[in-house]
Amino acid sequence: MNKNTLKKSLRMMIVLGALVLIAQGAAAAEGEEATESWGKDMGAGIALGLAGLGAGISQGSIGSAAVGMLAEDSSKFGPALIFTALPESIVILGALPLFL
Repeated sequence: MNKNTLKKSLRMMIVLGALVLIAQGAAAAEGEEATESWGKDMGAGIALGLAGLGAGISQGSIGSAAVGMLAEDSSKFGPALIFTALPESIVILGALPLFL
C-alpha cells in the first residue's frame, strides 16, 4: 500500500468513528434503554463490517500472490486454495458478536 491509500483509510476511519460517537450521543438523548440495545447492535455491526473489510483487503493481495504461485508451479493448487480461503475465517470470527 502506498502512503496516499493509508492516509485515505485513516481519514475514513476517523470520520466513521466520529459519526458513531455522534450517533451514540443522539441515541443517549432518547433514553437509556434505547441506547443500550442500539450500542450493542452498532458494536456488532462495526465488528462485522471491519472484519469483512480487513478480509477483503488481505484476500486481494493473497489472491494475486496465489495466482502468481500457480503460474510458476501448478502442483501447488492446494496451498494456494488454503491461503486464499484463510482470511474468510476473520469474517466468521467477526460475526461472533452478532450471536452473543
